Amino acid sequence: MSRSGPSLSTPFLPLALLVSSLLAVSAHAEGPIIQPGAPGEASRTISAEEASRLAGIQYSEADIRFMQDMISHHWQAVEMSELAPERSQRDGIKDLASRILASQSDEIEFMQSWLAEREESWPSRRDHHDMDEHHDHHHDMAGMASPEEMAKLEGSRGNDFDRLFLELMITHHEGALEMVNDLLSQSGTAQDPELLQFTIDVVNDQDAEITRMTQLLAELDPDPRVGLAAGFHDAEQAAWNMELLATVPRPPGFHVPGNPAGLPLSRLREKAGEEVDELDERLERRQPLLSFVNSDIAFAGDKVIAGSFHGFNIYDTANEGKPELITSVVCPGGQGDVSVAGDLLFMSVEQPRARLDCGLQGVADSVSEERFRGIRVFDISDIRQPQQVAAVQTCRGSHTHTIVPGPDEGRIIIYNSATSFVRDDEELAGCSDQPPEEDGKTALYRIDIIEVPVDSPEDARIVNSPFVFADEETGDPDGLWAGGDHGDGTQRTRATDHCHDITVFPELNLAAGACSGNGILFDISDPLNPERIDEVTDPSFAYWHSSTFSNEGDKVIFTDEWGGGTRPRCRASDPLEWGANAIYEIVDGKLEFRSYYKMPAPQTEQENCVAHNGSIIPVPGRDIFVQAWYQGGISIKDFTDPSNAEEIAFFARGPIDEEALVAGGFWSAYWHQGRIYATELARGMDVFALTAGEVLSENEIAAAKLAGDRVFNPQTQHQIEWPAKPVVALAYLDQLERDQSLESEQIETLRASINRAGTLLDNGERDRSLSRELRREARVLSRSGRDAEDLTARRLEGLADTLSGLAGRVRR
Repeated sequence: MSRSGPSLSTPFLPLALLVSSLLAVSAHAEGPIIQPGAPGEASRTISAEEASRLAGIQYSEADIRFMQDMISHHWQAVEMSELAPERSQRDGIKDLASRILASQSDEIEFMQSWLAEREESWPSRRDHHDMDEHHDHHHDMAGMASPEEMAKLEGSRGNDFDRLFLELMITHHEGALEMVNDLLSQSGTAQDPELLQFTIDVVNDQDAEITRMTQLLAELDPDPRVGLAAGFHDAEQAAWNMELLATVPRPPGFHVPGNPAGLPLSRLREKAGEEVDELDERLERRQPLLSFVNSDIAFAGDKVIAGSFHGFNIYDTANEGKPELITSVVCPGGQGDVSVAGDLLFMSVEQPRARLDCGLQGVADSVSEERFRGIRVFDISDIRQPQQVAAVQTCRGSHTHTIVPGPDEGRIIIYNSATSFVRDDEELAGCSDQPPEEDGKTALYRIDIIEVPVDSPEDARIVNSPFVFADEETGDPDGLWAGGDHGDGTQRTRATDHCHDITVFPELNLAAGACSGNGILFDISDPLNPERIDEVTDPSFAYWHSSTFSNEGDKVIFTDEWGGGTRPRCRASDPLEWGANAIYEIVDGKLEFRSYYKMPAPQTEQENCVAHNGSIIPVPGRDIFVQAWYQGGISIKDFTDPSNAEEIAFFARGPIDEEALVAGGFWSAYWHQGRIYATELARGMDVFALTAGEVLSENEIAAAKLAGDRVFNPQTQHQIEWPAKPVVALAYLDQLERDQSLESEQIETLRASINRAGTLLDNGERDRSLSRELRREARVLSRSGRDAEDLTARRLEGLADTLSGLAGRVRR
């Protein structure tokens, strides 16, 4: 039998000793309790009762609503997940749904318990259905699928179910994150430790699941660009209707020694191990993002000038288009966009580290005469020894610039687009960053117009800085988009206080400005005083970045650089209208929206991707645009029908690194003298050729090689005309045959006549009879074009004009 109490072998303590021990314990318990004050303030002694007291407010009304709403939110995720076992064909999606079902059910139990402890109610699963049937307030909760979407999900099977399930669940999870952010943005919320930890768990778990679902969604796409293996110079590649001809790495002095890929130091250590230790100090010192990346390109005949945040490199492409380095010019300061006119080269500079003397040491002082931000002018008459001959300082530096043919050959006009902060007026007199209502001479809401005398470029200067965004009625400089979103589910668009790019089309006296919050059409009949014709905004655009006209000048492509170019914005879960192109037609001087286009292959979290720079490929009878998408690769689209742009070629590589997002990919992709040249941020420069297929013929490619100027500057676009050569006629004929716009017998007759003319011309022979036949065929085509639809009429007229030109050549 057992009993409580001391054993018989335990000696009893003397009473005096027991009392003494109890007093000692009591004395210890009543020692001072100190509560420190704020830094510099004295501490104070508080009582045990005060010390054990917690803040009076443990939870708020907002906390209660959050938990109640989150239960309803979770019920929908549970119901979506319960559909997967019978409808999905993929184990990965079934496993994902099972994990979501388990985790969301557990979290519902926790939230119910938390509310019960506080004697608060919560919605049951039935309540959730009742609200769903009556379209109650919970459909206003972020990320909730509509009853129609849930019905569509329930009725789908296989691939259709998998895609819709992932799309809805990604949106649902993003909505939960938004709900957490909304809660935490309110004062006095989430002070309860359990609730705070729950919000942290929701963010961590759902972020991870979004990443996994995005990957699964991308894997549903059969596009060969999806899932390419990572690497720097050994990344896996995919191409369609394009061929890689040459790759030239960045030259020495234009990358970080020991880390040309620009990997984060942690990843570099993992890959290189002990070999990187001796470089650590130097690498740590030279890791700023974009310090050495390539930027834009300009062309002068066989010379290619590749801009860089560190200067520029000049290449010779006379050897079958393969770039061979002539000289490197180190002149840091970013962005380094370049253009060329005769023996002058211009470069945009915006960063405060840039020095007037192109020095590498930067500028330490906040105000300094040594700092340079603006347009540099170089004399490149000796291509191996470029000399800086002028430097035009501007208030906001220069992000990009545009060469505008001047009113006479002795002057070059430059439109300067500045996107950076305004410098101190102590450094450059007259600079002000104040809003226009406080300072009418503010440097905001303007572009700079610079005049460069060809014979004395050292006299280059700003001749005008017009307020090009002014309100037409009031004259207020800040008259266009003020910034912010356009309503629920839309982008937050930057305010219009600068232009990023301005593309001019001198033959039509037009310019298209991609100006932060607006797309703008300008009349540049007087290039020193551009006038705004029309402006548009778009609820899907975050940042109006660049613009390109069609060859006829009747369409404009605007690009949206959502995320600034260094973020992954082409994931399967990203909207196809965001970070895309918007295609407009110009109708009676007004911009009319027609469609969006976004590179269609889903990219990973490790690939920065968004719409960036490109140019027209001059195929007669078609509007074709080659474009860089950073690590999304190069995409070539036909936008001849502006409402239905379609991809006709592409090239892509895998990400630079399989784990980390390392900024890379194509900055620019331009057509020049029959090839596509593209600068890669980190890898260097690539050269491509088009290859023929069902959507692009050999004749169309050959005709494109005949057109274009020897000088190409990205933001100066000239109208292209094609010579009267047989291959141009055959290109038009291929298009008419592809669209079934002519009878096969007529096509064969025309092809025979064109080929016969080509043979005669190659042999230096003439034939008056063939000349008459070609003219007759041209008249027939012209008559047919009068009754045809617009596109067919355009091609028939183009073929007729080319045949007439050939008739003249074979008659002489």
